[in-house]
Amino acid sequence: MKHDEITLLFQYNDWANDRILDHAEQVSPAQLTAPNDLGWGSLRGALVHLLDAEYVWRALLKTGEHVVWLQPEDFPNVAAIRARWREERAAMCGYLQSLSDDDLFGTVSYEGHEGTYHRTLWHCLAHVVNHGTQHRAECAAILTGFGRSPGNLDFTVFLLENS
Repeated sequence: MKHDEITLLFQYNDWANDRILDHAEQVSPAQLTAPNDLGWGSLRGALVHLLDAEYVWRALLKTGEHVVWLQPEDFPNVAAIRARWREERAAMCGYLQSLSDDDLFGTVSYEGHEGTYHRTLWHCLAHVVNHGTQHRAECAAILTGFGRSPGNLDFTVFLLENS
């Protein structure tokens, strides 16, 4: 994995997140917090989990430290989630820009549930994007149920729209 390739994946990640947020802004406050069985309790819970995963992983990879997880209750609406995501996007972009091709093949060590993990840095970064794909699909299903489908979120659509 090269720097420009991981950067492209994060550009896709941001594009897809924006699509989800654009459509989430169209739901009512009751729909945003309505319980569901797709994980993370509600659309708001899933959105905050997506944001939190990017924040937690960036902090861990950059500093080696675990940070306090974000809580859905701290985000009363989609505008608050989007505002915090803008901050995280800028921080992630800065972090990615600080990395070289060689850095991406470095080893990251961190404490997890079952001890110390050792991973290649680009694997962790690819995980962040892949993780986002899973939970955006859950958000898309919730939004579709509310009549607010975000449409096609495929990487190839991103490439077509951004070529």
